Amino acid sequence: MKQLEKGSSKLLNAWVSYDWANSVYSLVIASAIFPIYYGQLFKEKGSLNIEVFGTTLKSTALISFTTAVAFLMVAFFSPLLSGIADYAGNKKSFMRFFCYLGALSSIGLCWFDLDNIYFSLASYFFGLIGFWGSLVFYNSYLPDIAFPEQQDRVSARGYSMGYLGSVILLIINLAMVMKPNLFGIEGSESEAIKKAMQYSFISVGVWWIVFSQYAFYYLPKGANGDKNKVHTAIIFNGFKELKKVWLLLEKDLRLKRYLISFFIYSMAVQTVMLAATYFGEQEIAWESDGQRTMGLIISILVIQLVAVLGAVITSRASEKFGNIKTLIVINAVWMVICVCAYFVILPVHFYITAGFVGLVMGGIQSLSRSTYSKFLPETKDTASFFSFYDVSEKIGIVIGMFLYGLIDQLTGSMRNSIVFLALFFASGIFLLTRVPKNDD
Repeated sequence: MKQLEKGSSKLLNAWVSYDWANSVYSLVIASAIFPIYYGQLFKEKGSLNIEVFGTTLKSTALISFTTAVAFLMVAFFSPLLSGIADYAGNKKSFMRFFCYLGALSSIGLCWFDLDNIYFSLASYFFGLIGFWGSLVFYNSYLPDIAFPEQQDRVSARGYSMGYLGSVILLIINLAMVMKPNLFGIEGSESEAIKKAMQYSFISVGVWWIVFSQYAFYYLPKGANGDKNKVHTAIIFNGFKELKKVWLLLEKDLRLKRYLISFFIYSMAVQTVMLAATYFGEQEIAWESDGQRTMGLIISILVIQLVAVLGAVITSRASEKFGNIKTLIVINAVWMVICVCAYFVILPVHFYITAGFVGLVMGGIQSLSRSTYSKFLPETKDTASFFSFYDVSEKIGIVIGMFLYGLIDQLTGSMRNSIVFLALFFASGIFLLTRVPKNDD
């Protein structure tokens, strides 16, 4: 097949379609169904603590620490693999591998059980690695397939399509969970709901694999084609590329300061997104288990739907006021949300908070990605630059999730953890003000 021209609508649509395919993982598993399923297992157990790895951990602290370790692995391996991808020109092959790893691990969550905790955690662990590993290569395609003036809108459209696609599957899964008998799922009420959640994990894996094929068909193999063959001398080329990127940052003050600010505020953004449902599951005063399940899923739906609007508004605001000024405002809203979350107790308060989270969630993700893409110097080694971006994000998540889990474990409450994250947003705002005021 002839390679599509950069900036063509078909190529841009193919890139966007992967957001539609993989976002079901971040919504259904990372944000909605799995946290509820995970919490329900501990309720059936009659204790929030579990003996694992030779110690006793609180359930939410265990998942926070597991998440942190997964991101640490992604942070370590992504530069190695992206270096190989840039050299060999086969970033699509790596993207496909991590896509399938994540999708199959999602299906493996169907057998997640506390009596088989190590296999269960492995499925969760490799699902995270598959999802975020594929994004390393997916994000690096943006400057390859879109011109600078297209990138803000294309990035926002990717997130928007991801939110819409994942909402469709979540609604189907919600119907399965609330009315399992309509889908032929038998058993007592609790057993049927549990089975419906397990089937939801399978649906994520199938959706992810099926809808990713459009992107894999049209996206180019990589910047260099197939002319270079991988050999042992370039196995660690990615780390050399990171060093080269770091040295280039010394000469590019704007990009360097932006990356530092991104590292700080992204640490908090991703931690909130990964921990929000666990917070709602344990810290909100739900009247019943049924209200908890319905309320949490509705909250996630509100976040996703509002996020579509938020991503579009942010894209328009960046065109009028500039990327950095818009990011400063969004960080300020995030900081207020974290402080207010400490006082959220009733479900209605949780719904309102979810609405504000959705408004700034899509905006800060899409604008951060496109801002970095626009600030890059002219280069063909986009995978290495985006690897540096992703490594910064992943190490930030490792620190954020570890601190979140540690505060939760020591104080026994996630409220203390989430209000602590406001400090990162305040720091992010300060650092963004120090980014040189070039045209952005």
